[in-house]
Amino acid sequence: MLKIDFKKTLKAQYGPSAKGFTIVEIPQMNFVMVDGSGVPGNAEYATACSWLYGVSYGLKFLSKGTLERDYVVPPLEGLWWASDMTAFTDDRKEEWLWTMMIMQPDWITPDMFVQCVEKAGKKLGDQPASLRFEAFDEGLSVQTLHIGSYSDEGPTIARLHNEFLPENLLVENGHHHEIYLGDPRKTAPEKLKTILRQPVRPRQN
Repeated sequence: MLKIDFKKTLKAQYGPSAKGFTIVEIPQMNFVMVDGSGVPGNAEYATACSWLYGVSYGLKFLSKGTLERDYVVPPLEGLWWASDMTAFTDDRKEEWLWTMMIMQPDWITPDMFVQCVEKAGKKLGDQPASLRFEAFDEGLSVQTLHIGSYSDEGPTIARLHNEFLPENLLVENGHHHEIYLGDPRKTAPEKLKTILRQPVRPRQN
């Protein structure tokens, strides 16, 4: 049985270069999502990730067993924002807001999601109130690959917003988006790979 790895088949979305910024059109895709707030790694964040992976692996095995369609579970992704965006520049992590999510193949259905949530609940207990299966249409975006510690992303993000977007007559059109290609539990910080993405739209003159 063929096992699909979306990081390889969806190169435009999951394979940017670290050498600069690229403009891409991101199609609508389905995700399992959970919302939260505060410091990455807090209890709320850990619970969200447990549910995202529990449901996503359940969907993978359900797809393999009933549809004979196997795939590598896609990487964890996160949307990040704050009511006052200086919370990021000033590192006030307790004010951060986030949606953590994992992409799902287009043949995964809401009914399959419900089945896997019920199964995961037997192990994980009460599900997060915001846990959902939802389409996400990001559209026109700018992205690059960051290699290194998460705490070292700042200069690259600053160049994106302060140089690349103005030079290309673009403005932000959605939340800052990160896609985590490396596992921080197994990878040295300086070798972590993270896609940094910003949805954009043309600037109105």
